[in-house]
Amino acid sequence: MTLYLVRHGSAGVRDDRDPHDADRPLDETGHLQAERLADWLRHESPTAVLSSPLLRCRQTVEPLAKVMGLDVVVEDDLAEGTSIDDAWGLVERLAGSSAVLCSHGDVIPEVISRAQRRGMVVPGKSGCAKGSVWTLRHWDGDTFATGIYTPVRV
Repeated sequence: MTLYLVRHGSAGVRDDRDPHDADRPLDETGHLQAERLADWLRHESPTAVLSSPLLRCRQTVEPLAKVMGLDVVVEDDLAEGTSIDDAWGLVERLAGSSAVLCSHGDVIPEVISRAQRRGMVVPGKSGCAKGSVWTLRHWDGDTFATGIYTPVRV
């Protein structure tokens, strides 16, 4: 099966001084990215859609969940600032399924780095742009055989 790690869409400018930054919504570009993701990933037939509790992540995968008739499951192990051990534990629990996981620019690179240290091959370019997707395939019980990075353009 396949896991899709999605970085939330564009959500304006971070303001760490704002106590409500966790509630920062997607901006216009982010909503377009979310629609593009839904158009693409619905063809992959995910059976679960999970998201960080932060609004911008939930909004990124809501169009996909809606078109698939699924609920967005809020998962604290995808939240910004989550430890790599907690995030990796979630990945391991879901590795046998076809799921979309939406998280942040600090969590996703750590997951990809751990998978690569365990032997995952990443052909081509890599990154973690807003609205991008990592497609992780062929779980062997310890890691994935391949990870493909796809930026979503609008």
